[in-house]
Amino acid sequence: MIKVDGLPYWRLSGFYFLFFLGLGAFMPYWALYLKSLGMTAGMIGVLGAVVVVTRIFSSFLWGWVVDYSGRRGQVVRFGSLFSLLSFSLTLFYQDFGALLAVLFVFSIFWSAALPQMEAVTLSHLGRASNRYTVIRIWGSIGFIVSVLLLGRFFDQNPIYLLTPILILLLLLAWLQSLFIPDFNGHKAGADGLRFSSILLKPPVAALLAVCFLMQASHGAYYTFFSIYLEQYHYSAGFIGLAWALGVFAEALVYLFIHRVIGRFGLRRLMLLALLAATLRWLLTAGLAEYVAVLVFAQCLHAASFGIYHAVAIQYVHQLFKGKHQGRGQALYSGVSFGAGLAMGGLVSGYLWEMLGAAPTFAFAALLSAAGLAVAWRRLHEPEKPR
Repeated sequence: MIKVDGLPYWRLSGFYFLFFLGLGAFMPYWALYLKSLGMTAGMIGVLGAVVVVTRIFSSFLWGWVVDYSGRRGQVVRFGSLFSLLSFSLTLFYQDFGALLAVLFVFSIFWSAALPQMEAVTLSHLGRASNRYTVIRIWGSIGFIVSVLLLGRFFDQNPIYLLTPILILLLLLAWLQSLFIPDFNGHKAGADGLRFSSILLKPPVAALLAVCFLMQASHGAYYTFFSIYLEQYHYSAGFIGLAWALGVFAEALVYLFIHRVIGRFGLRRLMLLALLAATLRWLLTAGLAEYVAVLVFAQCLHAASFGIYHAVAIQYVHQLFKGKHQGRGQALYSGVSFGAGLAMGGLVSGYLWEMLGAAPTFAFAALLSAAGLAVAWRRLHEPEKPR
């Protein structure tokens, strides 16, 4: 159990658990649902990209709102409610154009919740921010529970039941958001710097470039991994297990990464994460038919996401202080999980149709290798917080 005086541990971790229950239903199975509707790979790529590309502007907009209002918890609750209401429209619309519009609106509100939840959590942790992963691990546990249970469920039941399941999970996340304690972001200082001045710092530009490339390399995985495994005749249950294995490896990292960061430093760990991602995509591209290789590649999720995200969150927390925390976390989300994933997903959709699966994942390896090169030359260890 984490020990920080006055920390509302279970209220914070409870939201992560329920939010990622929904994410664990959406990410592995949404593409399969769209495929069941007769969507092409290009259409699936576009519908997957719209969910993440919206974060480019919407998460930053919400970050601006909370940095000026200080009401981070209220934005989490508002975003959770309206993401529930907007996604409920998928019960009535299944054609490409209508789903594109519904998902666009849904993502505007869905993208509000998580970045501000990160800022709320880090604000409550204060100087113990390196213990963030001990709360965030409950998100990984929620994801694992979701993909495992739904993998077995969809082995026996039709995939169209995904939409009511997702609506139920979004409802639970909104209900939990009502118990999130707010935190006034104006209480802490920001070193007297304007937000635009922080953006002009070379370490910030390097970090954002690395985050963009790393998450762009995950675009093929998040959009087409389930369909890719289907091509090798893996069952829905095994597909869920493969997703869960990756997140289980991520969760193990979260248990001890706060001890490792102080010893090895953020830069070295980021380089390790990028190297592991490159190896992972190469193995996935060429040897996915071999179960042992696929299992090993999925275990590399411990580094390609677990270490990466824990390190990136600490970079952002140290570079964007005080009232800039909301926009800092939103910028990280928008550039990496927004622009990066959107570009990766869109390009992957067209590569998939033109060249096939293996070249698509090889392109993912090229993106993470580019991120490794940028990190090696431009990313530096941040100054220690005072």
